[in-house]
Amino acid sequence: MGLLDGILGQVAGNLDVAAIAKQVGIDPSMAEMAVTALGKAHPEPGDTVESASAATGLDAGVLGQIVSQLGGEGALGQISGLIKDHPQAGSLLGMLDRDGDGNPLNDIAGMASGLFGKS
Repeated sequence: MGLLDGILGQVAGNLDVAAIAKQVGIDPSMAEMAVTALGKAHPEPGDTVESASAATGLDAGVLGQIVSQLGGEGALGQISGLIKDHPQAGSLLGMLDRDGDGNPLNDIAGMASGLFGKS
């Protein structure tokens, strides 16, 4: 989480992705992916949560909870600007999407099953 946590440390309230993940009941890596997707989707036309949901495969309700935990639209604007200033954080989704299908969630699940000896 280091890179994104460092960037989020610049947002008011010094946000903690692991704490957000615990609050909404998801894995911290998924929360990191969600925050990155929300930040990238914020300046784009359309609904931020729906765009992030399409990019990640995460439920829009969970993403809405994350937006609330982050501090709403104002915080998303700050996160979006920070991701723009630190493009390496925004590339997290691309790094996690190993098969290039636009949905890194299935790849994360595959990585997790690999850790437990399943394929």
